[in-house]
Order: sequence, then C-alpha cells, then structure tokens
Amino acid sequence: MAYNIKDVFYLSTSAEVTKATAGGGSAQLDLSAYIDPIARGRTKGTGLAVYRISYTVSNSDTTNIIAPDDGESGILSASIVAGAGVGDNATGTIQTTAATTNYMATNALLVGSGNYYSPTSYPGATADMQVSMSPTKDVPYVIVRDNVCLIYNVDALKTFVDDVTIAVRLECAQITLDQATLNQLLRTQTV
Repeated sequence: MAYNIKDVFYLSTSAEVTKATAGGGSAQLDLSAYIDPIARGRTKGTGLAVYRISYTVSNSDTTNIIAPDDGESGILSASIVAGAGVGDNATGTIQTTAATTNYMATNALLVGSGNYYSPTSYPGATADMQVSMSPTKDVPYVIVRDNVCLIYNVDALKTFVDDVTIAVRLECAQITLDQATLNQLLRTQTV
C-alpha cells in the first residue's frame, strides 16, 4: 500500500443540512468504478484505500458568507461509513444515533467520524470539526464495498440557524489485494 503522489486522488461528497431541523441525513458516494472485489485467475481484486478525510461545514443559506456566521449555534455528528447504502436523505429523515453505531469506533464499517460545534453552541466553542476517528497514511481504511456514505445527525437541542453544507474529501488510492486480505475485508465489511 504505497502512498505516493502518482496513485493518490480525491473523491468528495456533500450534504445540505436543513436549518431548524434535528435528526439524521446522508449523502452516498458510488465507488463501483474503483472497487472490484472479485479475483479472476491471475488478476487480483482491488479496493479503495482511504488515507485521510477532510471535513468542512459552510453556510449555504447566504451567498456572501462561506463559514457559518458568528451567531450559528448548531451541533452535528458526522461519519463516513463503508457500504452503508442508505442513499441521499434530507435532514431529519433517517434515524442515526450512537445506538445505531454509525459514529462508534466499534463499527467495523466506520471509516472516520467527528463532531462539529458552531461558534455559539456552548461557551468557548470554536467553529471547527473535531475529528474523533480517521484513517492514516500509514494505516489506511481499505473499502471493498461499492459505496460509502456521509451520515450526519443534528443535535435536537442545537439545530442550525441557517442552512449549512457539510462536505468531505477522501484522500485515496486504488490498490490491489491478495485473496486472503480481500476475503478478510469482505467478511468485516458486512452490514
């Protein structure tokens, strides 16, 4: 799994977070063009190694403000989940709680996660994504399923004043996998 500038590329997706709305939403990213979990003869299967995830949250309610404004109070949790297959869903239309393990480190499908706190969400808050779990350049998360989903949940007591956009960028590379590794990944990446 060599990490080099020749092989690394970026994939991204985003979701619109609806103002004054609590609950979960999602955005699905199709990975079928990058993954082939079937080894054929001498041809090995391929997976997608994710080395790093970058998150941004920006105001989408007005055109003149990029970052959420100083009066924003919303809080959300976000995760990148391999093979979730939940599709694109508006804020508040899916049930996503810690109990469903979308954000828990014990979830074998969790590629990365974090929490976003708006400037006025609590005293001393800074508008920033606090990443709690992420792959690394040395130990990437290798996806062998045909999709990855950005799943988020807006706190019921701290909804957003304006519509905001949460976006993620995956730093990744297509890699070949031997049959034993591929079989192990397929076993662990089941829903």
